[in-house]
Amino acid sequence: MFRKMRRFKQQVSDAECVEVLKNAKRGVLSIIGEDGYPYGLPINQWYCEEDGKLYFHGAKEGHKIDAIKACDKASFCAYNEGFRKEGDWALNITSVIIFGRIRLVEDEETALKICSELTKKFTDDQEYLKKEIESSFSRVQCLVLEPEHMTGKLVNES
Repeated sequence: MFRKMRRFKQQVSDAECVEVLKNAKRGVLSIIGEDGYPYGLPINQWYCEEDGKLYFHGAKEGHKIDAIKACDKASFCAYNEGFRKEGDWALNITSVIIFGRIRLVEDEETALKICSELTKKFTDDQEYLKKEIESSFSRVQCLVLEPEHMTGKLVNES
């Protein structure tokens, strides 16, 4: 169903993919939008090692929610900051692409955990988190992407 990576010598392990997903501040979620047009949006994510799923949050309505309700197929791409070998100008970047099914999270307790974990990626300020939950949680819709296929590769940008 899913293609093998063409440049397989650049493929990285699942463990390296997980590290990118855990540490990348954001990636691009791609879904099928209106009239079959692709819809890709930058979004921050939380990768849960316990269940191997990706979690997101956003508004309760809009293009993204309408698209997900119409078709649950999605892909997500994230990449790390990269590195340069000493004396070389080229950037080496590890990217990850996940294909899977995305759905709305309906359970409030799960949504609170997702929001908390997403906040932890950016700050450990518990007072900030408390204020955000009090002021905005009622307007938040969390999403879960259940991976069906994941690949990652290390690319030299030269």
